[in-house]
Amino acid sequence: MQAPFDFQKLFELSPNPYMLLDRDLRYVTANAAYLRVTASRLEDLVGRYVFEAFPHDPDDPANASLRMLRDSFFRVLNEGVLDTLALIPYRVPRHTEQGVVVEDRFWSATHTPLLDGAGKVAFILQHTMDVTELQQLKQAMREVEGLSSRGPGPQLEGGVFLRAKAVQEANLTLDGERKHLRRLFEAAPGFMCSLRGPDHVFELVNRAYLQLIGHRDILGKPIREALPEVAGQGYFELLDGVLTSGEPFVGHGMRVMLQRVPGGVLEEAFVDLVYQPIVEPDGRVSGIFVQGHDMTAQKRAEGELARHRDHLEELVRERTRALEESEAERRQTEAALRQAQKMEAVGKLTGGVAHDFNNLLQVVSGNLQLLQRDMAGDAKAQRRLETALGAVERGARLSSQLLAFARRQPLAPTALSVGRLVRDMDDLLRRALGEDVEVETVIAGGLWNTSVDRNQLENVILNLAINARDAMDGRGKLTIEAGNAMLDDHYALLHPEVTAGQYVMLAISDTGSGMAPEVMERAFEPFFTTKPEGRGTGLGLSMVYGFVKQSGGHVKIYSEVGHGTSLKIYLPRTFQVAVQPTEAATGQVEGGTETILVVEDDPAVRGTVVEVLGELGYRVLKATDGQSALAVIQSGLPVDLLFTDVVMPGPVRSPELARQAKELLPDLEVLFTSGYTENAIVHGGRLDPGVSLLSKPYRREDLARKIRAMLKNREQRLAAKGPRPQAPTAVAPQAPAPTSASSGARAGGGELKGPLRILLVEDDADIRESACELLTDMGHGVHAVESAEAARAVLGTDPIDVLFTDVTLPGMSGVALAREAVRRFPTLRIVIASGDSRAVTSESGKELERAVLLPKPYDLDQMERALTQVSAALPDAPRTRAP
Repeated sequence: MQAPFDFQKLFELSPNPYMLLDRDLRYVTANAAYLRVTASRLEDLVGRYVFEAFPHDPDDPANASLRMLRDSFFRVLNEGVLDTLALIPYRVPRHTEQGVVVEDRFWSATHTPLLDGAGKVAFILQHTMDVTELQQLKQAMREVEGLSSRGPGPQLEGGVFLRAKAVQEANLTLDGERKHLRRLFEAAPGFMCSLRGPDHVFELVNRAYLQLIGHRDILGKPIREALPEVAGQGYFELLDGVLTSGEPFVGHGMRVMLQRVPGGVLEEAFVDLVYQPIVEPDGRVSGIFVQGHDMTAQKRAEGELARHRDHLEELVRERTRALEESEAERRQTEAALRQAQKMEAVGKLTGGVAHDFNNLLQVVSGNLQLLQRDMAGDAKAQRRLETALGAVERGARLSSQLLAFARRQPLAPTALSVGRLVRDMDDLLRRALGEDVEVETVIAGGLWNTSVDRNQLENVILNLAINARDAMDGRGKLTIEAGNAMLDDHYALLHPEVTAGQYVMLAISDTGSGMAPEVMERAFEPFFTTKPEGRGTGLGLSMVYGFVKQSGGHVKIYSEVGHGTSLKIYLPRTFQVAVQPTEAATGQVEGGTETILVVEDDPAVRGTVVEVLGELGYRVLKATDGQSALAVIQSGLPVDLLFTDVVMPGPVRSPELARQAKELLPDLEVLFTSGYTENAIVHGGRLDPGVSLLSKPYRREDLARKIRAMLKNREQRLAAKGPRPQAPTAVAPQAPAPTSASSGARAGGGELKGPLRILLVEDDADIRESACELLTDMGHGVHAVESAEAARAVLGTDPIDVLFTDVTLPGMSGVALAREAVRRFPTLRIVIASGDSRAVTSESGKELERAVLLPKPYDLDQMERALTQVSAALPDAPRTRAP
């Protein structure tokens, strides 16, 4: 990269005389060569009119040379172009051995205009050459020519011309250098200016300097006049010091207030600068060359970085001070981490254990309840059974507390008023706490609503009240308060798990023994208890903690040894209207005759549920997983309610089973059951909308009431929709369509001619088992096989009245089997179950014109009507026998 030029130095060191005039023809500056040939001092010239500095009157008729010089200046000012005076005599002072003398000298001058930003002439640069010796040489040559016409005149004239040519070439070179240096000066990235004399008059400035000061017109003006806002900031004093001492000044990051925009407000700027004195050959300091860089952007960036660094250091100091002042806080953080890790570990353990544990409890509970019914007259056995059922309930509570602590219990939140709930629990609390515990409730006016699981919140209040009673040894005062609370950003900052916002605060305070700090630190840990062995599980407060966190709330303990404990629960505010609780179902347990599909992978649980539902009068179908249950529904068997476990093996998960089942049977009721829901039907700790769940283990009465209520809702929906769909029709158009009939009444006003002998052909084991069970419950004799080939063998050995076949079979299709069977046994009646009637009619042919098509999906009534229709064509004696 090209090295920067010191323009001032080049100007000063030029051997050619240069001087600069402003538009008023007053001296701005001059270099050393000019001062030397004119025997002048710069301070005597700057600011003076050119014709006053060298007193000659250009209007004097005898001063033709001055008029030539003035006219040249005027041409430059008026035309803005360079003007040259080849030869001009001018009388100037000159240094000699005898001192300064005034003598006539001959000059060759070039006047160059320097334009401002508007394109007008601002200055005139004069470049002069002293050609006195050349003129004297010419005069001598003329005298010699007068003496001798053959003298050395031509040689002398040639030498003169060569000298003149050399001078002209030197002038052109210097002019090129001057222009190049001027361009470099203007394009320099740093700001530059030249100040002259004790008043620091601006002689030269570049674009960067003008940009720094707001592009003001400052050339030819003293700095105090050009930049008045700088007064009092120390810069003028620095310039005066450099001019006086002759020593340069270097400044870094210096602050200055400037008008960056003309007429604008003062703006802060930062500069790096050098004040370099301009020293004349005689040692005088004639001016100052200023060079520097605008560091404002960099300074601001450094300041911002410093502020960030200071802020960070302050944060570090605060954090360090906090750590130094509170070692207990560090221990508390470690304890919180251990508690979180323990919570996570217990949560994972709970997820793996709860499902199997609750299944075991369900098997035990179901069989105990069945035994209670079977041994109704044995009082001793009933007491033992009650004891066993009580143990099952305690195990269920333990499992529920584990799930609550791990925040994996399924919640069914509703909008409620905490104040109303506390009042409703008043009698329950007083009975649970005893007469020696005074209970006071304080409910604030205008209490907000919250959205939580009502039953779980009741359990939390009861659990905390019993804990308080134990802490008071059964005697003291329990205060339950409910009010509105605002947890602000500052509180959330101190408690990172809290989200700032509006909450409903529930506080339960006692006058018991209180907790020591080390006990408070572990109060929410699972299995931690201060009660004697056998008096508590250590899961009470853990359950409270898990429920509150799962509900999006916050819980805090305040306690002091000897002064009691206050536990405050903060539950998020909801703007929903409080929902009144529904009354729990009581009275006699009811059953029904509807069809229920039980889906359960555990054989023991499945067997118990099937037996309980069967005793309640329901028709029960069963499946081991979602895939087989879906096959049962797709087969067309009638199903009124799907009772399915949540966690099951296989590719079809329970939510997907419910969704597809509802698509096939829109009026189907779906009831989930589980001891651990994972995330199948619970998201964010809450049951999905529209989902019904019966948590394991459940009692026989709970199951019966839940199913009866759901089926009653179904009956109401169906009644609102109007008549049921049309019954199945026969394939052949001439076959009579069966009419709707109740159980026992048949098409055509007749009844089934006794039990039918039915050959059921179905390759799906679950569908085959369920259909066989339904047909058997209807009183028919059923022979069930899985393929057409097996059916052909049965037809050859056993008497059959009706062939009930699916279309799609492993080998021969159901339609082909039916055609072959009718050809062999013309009296055989055919029922074909299919979801695609077109596939049946396209293959049926003449043999199957009396077959009955049972479209899938079908319900129990449609199955009975189809059998009644084929039964109407049978004679009193069997029509089909083995050959």
